[in-house]
Amino acid sequence: MGNTSVSDLRLLPSIDRLLSAQDIKALITQYGRAEVKRITRNELESMRVGIRQGDNVDTSIVAICNSIHARLKSQSRQSLRRVYNLTGTLLHTNLGRATLPQCSIDAVTEIMAGASNLEYDLDSGRRGERDSHVCRLICGLSGAEAATIVNNNAAAVMLVLNTLALGKEVAVSRGELVEIGGSFRIPDIMARSGCTLVEVGTTNRTHLHDFESALNAQTAMVMKVHQSNYVIEGFTASVEEARLAEICAKSNLAFVVDLGSGTLVDLESYGLAQEPTPMQALKNGADLVTFSGDKLLGGPQAGIIAGRHDLIRQLNANPMKRALRCDKMTIAALSSVLQLYQHSDDLPEHLPVLKSILRNCDDIRQMALPLVDILSNHLKGKATVSLIDCDSETGSGTLPDKVIASVGIAMRPAPHCSDYDVLLDRLASAFRRLPVPVIGRIHRGSFVLDCRCLDNPQAFAAQLSELEIIE
Repeated sequence: MGNTSVSDLRLLPSIDRLLSAQDIKALITQYGRAEVKRITRNELESMRVGIRQGDNVDTSIVAICNSIHARLKSQSRQSLRRVYNLTGTLLHTNLGRATLPQCSIDAVTEIMAGASNLEYDLDSGRRGERDSHVCRLICGLSGAEAATIVNNNAAAVMLVLNTLALGKEVAVSRGELVEIGGSFRIPDIMARSGCTLVEVGTTNRTHLHDFESALNAQTAMVMKVHQSNYVIEGFTASVEEARLAEICAKSNLAFVVDLGSGTLVDLESYGLAQEPTPMQALKNGADLVTFSGDKLLGGPQAGIIAGRHDLIRQLNANPMKRALRCDKMTIAALSSVLQLYQHSDDLPEHLPVLKSILRNCDDIRQMALPLVDILSNHLKGKATVSLIDCDSETGSGTLPDKVIASVGIAMRPAPHCSDYDVLLDRLASAFRRLPVPVIGRIHRGSFVLDCRCLDNPQAFAAQLSELEIIE
C-alpha cells in the first residue's frame, strides 16, 4: 500500500465541475440528472478509496467521464436478459427451462397489446373463468374429466394437499420424498399445506401391505411422487399405480400422482426413454395428476392439475386458488402450446424442447465446425479451441438417468499461461459479458459450449468481436 498525500486527493475534480463537462451533459440527457449525479458521486468515492490504498488512479476528466459512462451503461441494462444456454442442460431451471415456440410468443404479444376476454364469456356476455381457455384442451389431450391450472407444479401439489387433506394424513413411499431445485422438499410442502406426512416402506423397497398398514381413519390421501431427479437401482420394489388406486377406492381415499415433469406424448415413439404421462396415470386409476408446464411439455411456467370433476371443483373453491392463479400471458402461451399437441405428427418441428432433444449430432457438428475457426481467431494466444463429443441432459428432473449424445466446443487456456484455473474462470466470465451472455460449463479443464441448443450460429458469431478476457 502506498502513501496517500492530500495533493493526490485534491486532483479529483468536484461533482459540479464534472456535471458541467460536455461528455457528462450528454449522459444527463440520456440517463437523467439525478441518476448521473448519483453515479458520479459513487465514482469519485471509489477513486478516493483507491488513492488512499495507493492505487494508480487516473484523475483526468476524460478518464472519469469514461468510467461514469461505463457504470451508467452497465446499470441501465435489463436485469432479466436473454442468454445462450450452451450448458448442455436443455431444461435449465436457472435459465428459464423450456424455450417457447413461436406461436406462443405471438399469442402472448397479441394478448399483451390490449384488453382480452380473460374472464369474460363472449357467447353469454357474462363473467367467465380464466382457466376455461386451457382446460378443454388439457382434458381433450389427457382424457381427464376436468382440469385447472396454477402458477407452477409446487403450487399444484400445495393446492391439492391443502384442499383434500387439511388436518389429515397423507401416505407417501419413503423412497419418493424427493427434494428438487431451490430446496423444495415434499415433506416441507406437506407441512405448509396443513397435512401430516406418513412415510411408508423404506427408501429402496415399498410394498402394497406397507400402504395397507398405514391407512387409518385419519388418512385422506395416498400420493405417488415421480422420482424426477434421481434413480434408485438394485434391490428395489415399488407399488404399481393401479394397485394403489384399488386400495384407495376401497377406502374412499383420494389417489394423487405428482409427475413433476409430465409430457403429453409417448417419448418412446421418438426413440427416447419412457417418461410417465398424465394419460397413463389417469388410466391407472389416479383421481388427480399434477405436472409442470415448462418442462417436457415445452410451455410456460405453470402447474397443471387434471382428473375427477368433483375434486377439481373443490380445488377451484379453495381461496388459495386465487393466490396461485395464472396471468393472461401464461394462459395465452400455454393454450397455444397445447394446440400444437393436437397435431402431434409434426410436433418436433414446432416445439423447441422436443426439437432440441431430437437434434441429430451430425447436424450439430456441421453447424459448430465453422465456429471453431472463428473462436480460434478471437482467442489466439490465450486458448486452444476444438470440437468435442459430449453429453447433454434433459434437466429439470426429467429423464435423470439418461444422457443425449451431443457436440461441443472446448476451449483450453494456452499451455504457457500461468494461473490456469484463473484464466479458465476469466474465459467463462468473458462469454457471460457478451451483449447476449453465453452460458457454458467448465468441465475437465476446459470451458465447454454444448451446441445442442444453439439454433442461431450467425448471431452467436456476430457478437464474438466483443469478446474480451480481462487480465
